[in-house]
Amino acid sequence: MIAAIATPPGRGGIGIVRVSGRDVDALTRSLIGRSIDPRVATPATFRDASGNAIDKGLAIRFVAPGSYTGEHVLELHGHGSPIALRMLVARCVELGARLAEPGEFTRRAFMNGKLDLAQAESVADLIEAATTTAVRAATRSLSGEFSSQVHALVDAVTTLRMFTEATLDFPEEDIDFIRAADAAGQLARIRERLDELLARAATGARLASGLVVVLVGRPNVGKSSLLNRLVREEAAIVTPVAGTTRDTVERQVEVGGIPVTVVDTAGLRSTDDEVERIGIARAWAAVERADLVIALVDAREAADALVQDDRDILARLPASLPRLVVHNKIDLAQRAPARETRGGIAHVWVSALSGAGIDLVEREILALAGVDVAGEDAFIARERHLVALRTARSHVAAAGEHLRPAAPALELFAEELRLAQRALSSITGEFSADDLLGVIFSRFCIGK
Repeated sequence: MIAAIATPPGRGGIGIVRVSGRDVDALTRSLIGRSIDPRVATPATFRDASGNAIDKGLAIRFVAPGSYTGEHVLELHGHGSPIALRMLVARCVELGARLAEPGEFTRRAFMNGKLDLAQAESVADLIEAATTTAVRAATRSLSGEFSSQVHALVDAVTTLRMFTEATLDFPEEDIDFIRAADAAGQLARIRERLDELLARAATGARLASGLVVVLVGRPNVGKSSLLNRLVREEAAIVTPVAGTTRDTVERQVEVGGIPVTVVDTAGLRSTDDEVERIGIARAWAAVERADLVIALVDAREAADALVQDDRDILARLPASLPRLVVHNKIDLAQRAPARETRGGIAHVWVSALSGAGIDLVEREILALAGVDVAGEDAFIARERHLVALRTARSHVAAAGEHLRPAAPALELFAEELRLAQRALSSITGEFSADDLLGVIFSRFCIGK
């Protein structure tokens, strides 16, 4: 048996201790002095070994397999006193339970077939969700929507493998198989569905992990003003004095359902001021962990081209890092909000002071992150899910290379399908190494 406090640390109106395992009935009789009916909230006094009351509350018993873990489960709903809850857990340990490890209740639910691995992970994602959109997406994953999409793809790959491996016994019929089974058509449909699923999963991964957006630019171009406008609070000091920002300033905000961390940085320029140089070094360090960089320039300068200092800043950014150029202070330049593309880079014209054009910036943040809109059909996905989907897609693509009509290599075709199926199955846990399971569930909170 395992036992743990299932409610957050600290004081509260209600605290819950959860116990799961084979001997829950005996523990219940020892703890409250009698047996209780399943699934009935029963008033009870929780007593220590000497019969003294620890707390009074409700006891609820769930009989296997009709419980969260698939085992016998007891939930003790008492008052939210941290001391009383710890005493209650200690009493459960005296009666034969042990302290649960992080995520062990959910791991048992997975091992007992109550949840697949993707659903189990979505439990933690739901707890950690930072936006309403992320909550809805995690709930969709928990209900099995993501898993059902993966299972459908696994079934399609399995069907194609079945025909392929049956044909391997009759090599003279290779070409007939390709034509009769429409192998190329089936493979193309699998690849198309994989691409669609990967796109939705990428959106879900952004919902879970969020974005880090770093503001860079010369001094006094309005980085701090843009930070304040995006996060809708006076998070950074704004003055006409160049070099006011000496360190990074971070704030979190929700943009289109995506949690975004906006990082304001020191103005980038040559300087002999030691403190300012440290701030500039931290600015470039922030760029290294950015998902997106917004480079601010002054809208009053260089109507059709950037000044050399701005070009130098853009040139120093990592080539693979998405970037957006924001021409700020259109209120002073007497320009309207606008967007255009120059050399494959999006440029927008805004006023951080008045807020004009800020919606264009938010739209570009989502687009450059690969999330035009955090749609209501998104589901939470993790980096390992993306890796598995990309691996499956690469094997499906490789399978297509072995399906040349004139000389098909069905052995290699079948092997690539097997590897694609294995990658997809790792998402839901049909194929998962024990060490992977240990890593996944160790990141859960204790009691869940």
